[in-house]
Formats: sequence, structure tokens, C-alpha cells
Amino acid sequence: MTLSLWFVFFLAVQVIHFLGTWKLYKTAGRKAWEAAIPVYNAIVLMKIIGRPTWWTILLFIPIINLIMFPVIWVETIRSFGKKTFIDTLLVIGTFGFYIFYLNYTQTLAYEPDRNLNPEHKAADTVSSLIFAVIVATIVHTYFIQPYTIPTSSLEKSLLVGDFLFVSKMNYGARVPMTTVAMPMVHDTIPMTKQKSYLNWPQLPYFRLPGLQTINRTDIVVFNWPADTVYKFRDRSGLRVNKPIDKKSNYVKRCVGVPGDSLSIKDGLVYINGKELALPERAKPQFSYNVALDGKTPIDFEYLLKDMDVTDGAGFINESRDTLFVSALTAAGAERLKHVPGISSVNRIISKDVEDGIFPHIHKWNRDNFGPIYIPQKGKTVALTTETLPFYKTIITDYEKKDLKVNGNEIRIDGKVATTYTFDQNYYWMMGDNRHNSEDSRYWGYVPENHIVGKPIFIWMSWDTNGKGLNKIRWDRVFTTVSGEGQPQSYFKLFLIALAIFFVGEYFWKKRKVKKA
Repeated sequence: MTLSLWFVFFLAVQVIHFLGTWKLYKTAGRKAWEAAIPVYNAIVLMKIIGRPTWWTILLFIPIINLIMFPVIWVETIRSFGKKTFIDTLLVIGTFGFYIFYLNYTQTLAYEPDRNLNPEHKAADTVSSLIFAVIVATIVHTYFIQPYTIPTSSLEKSLLVGDFLFVSKMNYGARVPMTTVAMPMVHDTIPMTKQKSYLNWPQLPYFRLPGLQTINRTDIVVFNWPADTVYKFRDRSGLRVNKPIDKKSNYVKRCVGVPGDSLSIKDGLVYINGKELALPERAKPQFSYNVALDGKTPIDFEYLLKDMDVTDGAGFINESRDTLFVSALTAAGAERLKHVPGISSVNRIISKDVEDGIFPHIHKWNRDNFGPIYIPQKGKTVALTTETLPFYKTIITDYEKKDLKVNGNEIRIDGKVATTYTFDQNYYWMMGDNRHNSEDSRYWGYVPENHIVGKPIFIWMSWDTNGKGLNKIRWDRVFTTVSGEGQPQSYFKLFLIALAIFFVGEYFWKKRKVKKA
């Protein structure tokens, strides 16, 4: 929905509210016109039902308002003596229109001093749960979101089984675009295959001010832009209609920011002609062929485990004279060179053209790519049939323009176009595990409105290959994701602080008892 349509919808809601409640406002000693003034009517209603004025704010927060509306409906009818279970069922089941019915058919008595405390334990429990869900949803949506690392694309920096806290505040919290959805779940209802949201209505994109901008080498969580295709690398044209904020969550490293010229040469990323400098914690990995002399026995299972090689490895021929290691750091490759029995260690560099590489012009591969321009908001590029493949998805999918091509003529929204000006910023995201990462090399730019947040903290790390307590990677518990030097665990400090708190609380309570 556009802003103008949302304005019309908002006015329609105000009209319905006025028609359905003006008599109740008068019964409560207020003026009928007060039910017609947007926002002010909600403030007055909070006074009528005896609830705090700040509840009004919750009515305008997407997702939260879905929880608040039924609460307000129930509170409203109870303020006028309708407190039975049937009344509650009717007002929720009719989406509040039961109030409309009461307004015109019943003579109601306003109860200004009604008891606001729950009448029994069950009601108290429900009230507490609703409050907890509201608070958790606000935190989840606008402050911190938990996230689990499912793949090895950022291996060595983020491991499979890491449980993260992702900050929404660093880059600015994105206001939910999907307005009707279950709170605190993504695109699917848990333990079912049913989607957890409705595609309509949608709010326009809006982001709150952030603490920082996205910098090169930042690890970023975002909605996977290609998560509207029928399946990965599918060229059938079949589409899945998913809202932006309900596309699958991905995590990669940002290697190109708006305005950059990016290229990849023999697997190394270059920005504006200079090799990208990665932080100390980043450990890029590539695939290697390891040649053996065939004379010296080597315990590769022990060696690779000791080197913490987590991706696949195996011999590529029957003579077993060449070992393929799918992911290895430069330090790991250097170590292998000094192992007796290994004659050479060669990094695999793609030279031939590969299918599936963005922008699908059959020129490049995963290790040799570009240069390409990373689009910047407000910047204009020349538009020809040669440059169109780079920007076609931006124009049609991300910026929702009508694009038609007839021979060499390009039309956007019905007008002949020789240039194009971008509506938003774009980023280039890649995994550190260069030969085992589905990233921007395959599906292109990440729009700014797809950015979710910045991983800041690992609160738990679970190794599926471990046993018992060894499943927990204790050295990764309570570590930061970014920062100078190698990550340090703050778990011991946390336990010490927790012990001090409980001991202090014990003696504080004991002291209070003595004074009493």
C-alpha cells in the first residue's frame, strides 16, 4: 500500500471508530466529537477505560497493535458493564464490531471506578502473558533479535551452531512492512508448514535512525533478496510472493558499499582498485589440491581435525595422490606445505566462465569477476542493453518500476530511458568461505531495505559433532562478534558477576531481617 492509501485507510478506521463509539463517549461524560479526532480519540479512550495514556503509542506500532486492539476492545466493553465470557468472545470474534452493536442497541452504564485488577488467577496469567509478548515483540523487532548460524559461509568468524544476538539499533531498526503477522516468528508458524503472515496490507519502507552506517568488512544480517524465486538458481520464471521482511534471513560480510567499484581477481576482492583489507578475525578460506609424494604415510583424519578443517575433504582419484580440501585458510595451507609426505599445496582458482554468476552474462566466475559498480542512492548510471543486466532486478523487483525492452529501446514507466537514478543504496555481501558460499556473486546486490541488523554477541555455541558437555564450545560462549584482536570469552566474568549478585542479595536480605 502507498502512503496515500494508508492515509485513506487510517481515515476510514477513524470514521468507523466514531460511528461505533460516540454514544459510549457521551455515556462516559465526554463529548461525542472527541470520538472523531484521530489520535486524540485514543487518548480519551484510555482515560475512559482507566488505562495509561502511553498505551496509545502501542496502537500505532505494527504487530504490537494486533495484540493491543483486542485488549482495548475487551477493556472498553468491561468499562460499560459487559464482563461475561460471552461478551469477551463476541467482541474479539467480531473484530470489535460488537462495540458498534452495543453503541446503538443497549443502554449502558459507565463504571468509572471499576476494579482493574484481574478477577481470578487465570485472568491474571493471561494478562501477564500478553504483557510479556508485547515487551518481547518490541525488543525483538526494534532492539535485539536472536539468530542461529546454519551454514559455514563465514566459518572461522561465525561457526555453524553459533547462537547470536543481532542488534537492530546499529544500522537503525526497520519498521515492519508486514502489518499482519504472528509476533516473534519469521515466515512460518512453528511446527507447521503454514506461513505466519498475510501479504496485505504492507507498510512502506521506513528505518529508524541508526548508531552507524554499514562499513566495509562488517558482518551483516539481511533478508535474502533472491528469496522470491521458486528455487535457488531457477530460471523457470516461477515466483514466490514474499514480503521483504519475511524473506529468509542471511548473514554475510559486506565487502562493497554504495559507490564502490568492486572486482575479484584470483579470489581476492578489490575495491576501487585496491585489495580489500580484512579485519584480523576474518579468515578467508579457499579450496586446495594437496599433492602427495606417495611414500610417506599421513594420518589426514587427525591432521585435518587438529587444523579444525570443518568442510569436506577427500581424494580426487583412485591413485590417492591428490587430496581435495574444500575449505582451508592461508595459515592452514602454509602448515600443510611443511608436513612430510606432501609435495605441494595449490589453491584452486577458477579460470573458466561459470553459469549462475551474476549478472548472468557468461563472462565471469566466482574467483575472477567484475569490475562492477555498487549502486548509490541518487546516483545516475547510463542505461543500455549492455548495462541493463546489472540493474534489471533493481529496476523491476527492488524499485518496482515498469520495464520494457524493445530491441535497443528501453522504457521505464512508459518513457524512453537512457539513464537510471537509484532510489536507495545497495551493498555487496560475500562469505569468507569463498568456495562454499551462496552470496552476491550469484544473485547480485543487497538493497538497503533488506538490511536486518548487525551481529554483536555470541551467547552460546553448539558443536553438533561433539559429545556431552563437549558439544558446547566453551571458548565461544559470551564472545563478541566484531572487535580488535581475537575473540575472548566473557563467560567466566559473567559467572563471577552472577555469584557476587546472589551473595550480595543474600546478605542484604539477611541484614533487612535483623533490622526488622
